[in-house]
Amino acid sequence: MSRITKYVRRALAGAGALAVTATLAAPAIAAPAQGYEKSPIDRISWSACTDAEFQGMQCGTLRVPVDYARPHAGSLTLALVRRPADDQAHRQGTLLLNDGAGGSSVEQLRLAMRIGFPAFAGAMSQKFDLVAVDPRGVGHSTPIDCAEPLKPAGVSHFPGTRAAFDKLVAHNRAFAADCLRRNGPLVAHVDLTSTARDFEAVRAGLGEKQLNWYGIHYSTLLGRTYAKLYPGRLRTMVLDTALDDTTSPTKRIVREAATAEEAFDRFTAWCAASTDCALHGKDVAAEYDALVARADRAPIPVTGGGRPLTGEDIRGATQDYLTLASVTWPLFAQAVAKAEAGDATDFTYDPDDTLNPVQVQVPACLDNARPVTTYHQLARLQRKLARVSPHLGGAVRSYTALVGCLGWPVPAEPVAAGATVYGAPPALIEQSTHQALAPHSAGYAMAAQLPGSVVLSREGDDYSMFLLSQCVRDATNKYLTTRVLPAPGTTCTD
Repeated sequence: MSRITKYVRRALAGAGALAVTATLAAPAIAAPAQGYEKSPIDRISWSACTDAEFQGMQCGTLRVPVDYARPHAGSLTLALVRRPADDQAHRQGTLLLNDGAGGSSVEQLRLAMRIGFPAFAGAMSQKFDLVAVDPRGVGHSTPIDCAEPLKPAGVSHFPGTRAAFDKLVAHNRAFAADCLRRNGPLVAHVDLTSTARDFEAVRAGLGEKQLNWYGIHYSTLLGRTYAKLYPGRLRTMVLDTALDDTTSPTKRIVREAATAEEAFDRFTAWCAASTDCALHGKDVAAEYDALVARADRAPIPVTGGGRPLTGEDIRGATQDYLTLASVTWPLFAQAVAKAEAGDATDFTYDPDDTLNPVQVQVPACLDNARPVTTYHQLARLQRKLARVSPHLGGAVRSYTALVGCLGWPVPAEPVAAGATVYGAPPALIEQSTHQALAPHSAGYAMAAQLPGSVVLSREGDDYSMFLLSQCVRDATNKYLTTRVLPAPGTTCTD
């Protein structure tokens, strides 16, 4: 059982859990199938799941084109898990659960089942078939797998010299060449638009006239993209922790860095007040800064013989430890204390173990414009980040994505954002007032694109708010079943 599962269970009083872990097969890219020309949208092939944690559910696969512009040139396989609605007599449709950008929705569903999700989900699990789909390139669908490390020893995402910058670019090119060699054309087709088209194939394969959408973080952009491409195909949209891609990539990075820095400050305040913090009674910010500086001077070992971690590595792992106050904040404090004692192992993996870093990075190089191409441009951005993020230094997801794409050989294909999306349902946008991944204002930027949408604020520091807030659950289930949104300005405080 993962540590995040244990802590979420603890945060959800009375939630049950299953203990058996299994995996699904990850199909390889298929050659063009015979008869594909006559059936561009295949049927979903369903069978009873053999995974003990998905007992009573159906596991499915669906073949879709790698390149929708050349649908006969090759296909890939999407993996799905369907949990039928508990109350089939009053079933109201299908709710798609999806992550996007390297997140496995199937594994998110597994985590939800482990913490007893059906027991507290209410109408969501009673009246809707829940379908988790791993996006193309991710998880149990045809995955992007690369052998080169994302950031090997000696390569810095914060190069201080032109030589270090050139070394970073050279590594990115080698990494991309390895990915292209191993995965072929799929590397160029894991963008938002291609992924959204997959979900239309899923809708057709399910035989549904309309879908209901539940998207978290990057999947809020995917849901908006789907709604724009296929007006009228969504009945409801629940968007948890919306992102704002209506500004320039560099502005987004600076805002995200400032948001994560605020989350770090709130974490240190919690440590000062709570005996649950392993660093309670210490100057936590000073302890963290000293740890980073020490690791930059002499990298700290990890168990198992892995590469010792630098201060840059520790900073890069920090943001994801700030995303759930009751869950990951205690883990973060423990990770710092353990690293101070000489073992940095807890900074070698993401607390969200449904993410694959490679499968996060590759789509990012397609979905984001690349305004930084030179050492001087990157140095200017780093100076801005140092001002707004003195502890984390700007080591946030969007910055990692940008520097990981320097030298990337496949051109970017960002989705145009900001215009009104016609034919989309008014969305329920759930946004924490304080969140390490996205500012509260991002919810309103998303709402402005989806007429009639409402931002439901939740006072706090968490994403995945449906899991942690009864107020959010009540509003979500009311919206899913009746399409009635809360009043504008509503804030949940539980």
